Amino acid sequence: MKGLRCESVYKVFGKDAAKATKMLQKGASLDEIPEDVTVAVNDVSFEVAPGEIFVVMGLSGSGKSTLLRTLNALGPATGGKIFIGDDEITAMSKSAVRKLRADSMSMVFQHFALLPHRTVIDNAAYPLEIAGVKKEERLERAAESLETTGLRGWENNYPSELSGGMRQRVGLARALTADAPILLMDEAFSALDPLIRRDMQELLLEIQEVKRRTIIFITHDLNEAMFVGNRIAVMRNGSIDQIGTAEEILTNPSNDYIERFVQDVDRSRVITASSIMVKPLTRLYRGDGPNVILKKLAEIDSPGGWVTEGGSRHLVGSVYVDEIVSALRRNPRLNSIEDLIHPMHPGVGPDTPLNQVVAPAAGDRLTVPVVSDDNRLLGVIPNVTLLRALGQDDVVMPVDLSAASAASAPSAVDSEPTADAEEKN
Repeated sequence: MKGLRCESVYKVFGKDAAKATKMLQKGASLDEIPEDVTVAVNDVSFEVAPGEIFVVMGLSGSGKSTLLRTLNALGPATGGKIFIGDDEITAMSKSAVRKLRADSMSMVFQHFALLPHRTVIDNAAYPLEIAGVKKEERLERAAESLETTGLRGWENNYPSELSGGMRQRVGLARALTADAPILLMDEAFSALDPLIRRDMQELLLEIQEVKRRTIIFITHDLNEAMFVGNRIAVMRNGSIDQIGTAEEILTNPSNDYIERFVQDVDRSRVITASSIMVKPLTRLYRGDGPNVILKKLAEIDSPGGWVTEGGSRHLVGSVYVDEIVSALRRNPRLNSIEDLIHPMHPGVGPDTPLNQVVAPAAGDRLTVPVVSDDNRLLGVIPNVTLLRALGQDDVVMPVDLSAASAASAPSAVDSEPTADAEEKN
């Protein structure tokens, strides 16, 4: 796999493009640039890790598609440096650029760019034909890509016989057939109907799990950016205003423009459990006796809590004060809580979006446990914290529960971010 890096990249159009680029590099403002030139990309720097989906998003005219074309030199940058892996494409000859482009990059376009007189499989195999690969091999590889994109059985059809979503699947299959480590996607799903667009987004993520490409994904749709991207760069007027994960951009916008840009986003689909979970005020262990459990819960004025294995912190289940008290009345010599533990709660993962935390929160008297893949208790989410996060207009962070623990009677918790979250790695 290869990564990608941009260092102070500029793309200026017009007769005085070179002069204007030098002016910008020396610190000139856009107002000082001659009116007969257009500054499409202005001092853009970022780095994309191998195997990352990096989304560049912005409104029409923000420069995102122009930036994409500087990456593979279809529209060469007028200033700055672009590295594909260790190779500086901005310093290469035209022939070297063509070779690097053929070996290292594939592109998926908004309007499919299929060859209408060729069948589906011939379209998918086209990059290998250009590369001089023998027919038998290229058709075999194209067939594999078509199966990956859900087009098995459509190999001998023509583009005119396909729906828009199916045509874009052919475009994606063609890019996969080339087996290039870097995939450039320019508004690839923007022309599709909403339901088909979501299907394609999910297909891309499924393929990425297996194929692991470095993907630069261009879109004007914020929800799409947040759904597919590992990180997002928000562009405006040719510059990048902010780079971060969906959660970072949503909860910590860098300026008023970004804040307005994200104000209508459904936070419950982006904010995750790890952002609002807090540390339990007390630890209940499987080996604790019933009187020890009662003492611990009385100290934090909680009706129950989550029980874990000793040192491993693996979640076992839950216990409740009223049930322990009843059991002790029946048997004053009771020395184990084993029969009082309710079966393990499934919990939620640290990356679970808040809209999927609501159901577990409504289904139990206690807080929602946040657990690791191996079922270690990482933290808990009190209902009051969840409700505040879902209804909050400002940055969502763990709230101060020093007073809220009483309002959120089930399972009181600390007011500081969970220490377990720091230990989970």
